[in-house]
Amino acid sequence: MKDPILFDFPTQFETDRLLIRMPIPGDGRAVYDAITASLSELKPWMPFAQNEQSMEDVEKNIREAHIDFIKREDLRLLIFLKDTNQLVASSGLHRIDWDVRRFEIGYWIDSRFSGHGYITEAVKGIENFAITELNARRLEIRCEPENVKSRAVAERLGYSLEGILRKDALSADSEELRDTCVYGKVVDKETKGIAHA
Repeated sequence: MKDPILFDFPTQFETDRLLIRMPIPGDGRAVYDAITASLSELKPWMPFAQNEQSMEDVEKNIREAHIDFIKREDLRLLIFLKDTNQLVASSGLHRIDWDVRRFEIGYWIDSRFSGHGYITEAVKGIENFAITELNARRLEIRCEPENVKSRAVAERLGYSLEGILRKDALSADSEELRDTCVYGKVVDKETKGIAHA
């Protein structure tokens, strides 16, 4: 297999209401504002929400994510409303195995925009992007059993709960061991459709 850094694919795409694109330098302010507005909702689930971050910290992280995207090591994606260019969420394709073409979809939303179906729409768009542009063969969504909102997104989009890994990860605050739900979809190579069990 050739080096993934040589893979060419779009850096942005659209859904009905959303523009989804790779992070670029300068996005730190919008992401910082979204994290700040959503901290109480993010803290139970996200390690990055455990410690106070400055705007510069977030901008540095955005620039690192930009580099990782170009190197094809991790494909973070920022989600904007097409009409207003307002950042509403962060997602991406993580823990990539280019040989298998396996990707894990992660996501969080600015809580000021929750309840409008943006994450479901974005994840469906990212799934389509992964299948059509990246030749994805397997997609996963992983979350803690108690994270009912994340689980609802996976279930709404037809991901199968393949199992619950017991005590396999630390909680976001690193204080205790937690279980992980593994949701998956397998893509039929010939039709690029979802292969149902």
